[in-house]
Amino acid sequence: MTQSTTGTADTHPLPPPKERRRLREAKSLSEEQVAAAVGVTRATVRAWETGRTRPRGRKREAYARLIGTGDAPSTPPAEGIKPDTPDKWSKDSAERAARPTASEPAEASEASEPSEPSWAVSAAGSSGGGSGSGAGTGPSPAEAFDALYRHTAAALFRQTYLLTGRRGLAREAVGKAFDLAWQRWPEVAADRDPVGWVRAAAYEHAVSPWHRLRRAHRHLDPPPEAPGPRALLDALLALPPSYRRTLLLHDGVGLGLPETAAETEASTPAAAGRLMTARAAVAEKLPELAKPSAPAEQSALLHERLGALALAQPAPSLPVPELIRSGSERKAQLWTRAAIGFIVLLIGLTLITLATAPRKYETPQSPAQKVSGVPPLGGPEKLTPQDKKLRKKFGKELVRGPARLVPEVG
Repeated sequence: MTQSTTGTADTHPLPPPKERRRLREAKSLSEEQVAAAVGVTRATVRAWETGRTRPRGRKREAYARLIGTGDAPSTPPAEGIKPDTPDKWSKDSAERAARPTASEPAEASEASEPSEPSWAVSAAGSSGGGSGSGAGTGPSPAEAFDALYRHTAAALFRQTYLLTGRRGLAREAVGKAFDLAWQRWPEVAADRDPVGWVRAAAYEHAVSPWHRLRRAHRHLDPPPEAPGPRALLDALLALPPSYRRTLLLHDGVGLGLPETAAETEASTPAAAGRLMTARAAVAEKLPELAKPSAPAEQSALLHERLGALALAQPAPSLPVPELIRSGSERKAQLWTRAAIGFIVLLIGLTLITLATAPRKYETPQSPAQKVSGVPPLGGPEKLTPQDKKLRKKFGKELVRGPARLVPEVG
């Protein structure tokens, strides 16, 4: 009999992959140190922190104690999003978007920060745990998805516009992200940061290099008329996509450096280097951003300028969430039917091949060809009259007896 690992998982709960990395870096532990302490390789630790695999058994217990969650109670996953509380582009709001009404010890110090402008609201609200409330009266998956969409889509559109400079591409990226989120809603609802999940999907689609091959997204939209926002947008779009995304997440959305590094799939030092390079490049084209000497002041000023640039854009005309859900379901059904049809076609072709194929292999006959340069077939030479006379004489002699053996004289 095999032993179930459910009890081990309940005894030693682990946070989501992004939170595991944040807790490890908060304790100043490297991947090599964690791997050596747990008894695995560095690649295994990285797989645990990216969500590709999960630790099990004693390694799970050791890993949970190492990052400081070995004795922490498990938090029930969020199944829905309530639209009561507005959200912001900040780490504390992303945590509230996926938690039930539980407190937030890790982000409690960030609640006293000044509120961000309305352009940065990507609200998903506080999560309403349908299963965690105990009464089973949480919102349905459709209601939770609709609430997440209504409170996040508009701000996410402005973020992707700052990332791409194309309104059509930004609208398409938001639609694709929520389309994918509805297809994987159980995973998104259980995620600690559903807003970050959708944001990452939208950013990935928006910065895809394949869009340059599409005629509709080959050229940028007309820039703002005001010289200040135009210069800021030009400086932002002049950055490489990875630097642009890092700057937008840290100084625009307000994520911390470890969270920014995790969302961009980079190490924390690499994310810090990209952020400093991006700030220097933007400050080179906008001298007023180079006046603050402290990095915090420069980040706050850049956040304010990005907010003004985003608010200058017209309100997006996004589809209603019902259309997103129905379109995603139709697409899933279409792909499912196409896969079933392909499998049926493949099986049919296989059966036809088995029915019509020969039972044994027969070597095909090669076609006749004329061969030149070969001498003609040789044979006996033509008999001379003397040879013919001798053969006739031998034919008249007896077959047996000494007469055949003794030649006649004369």
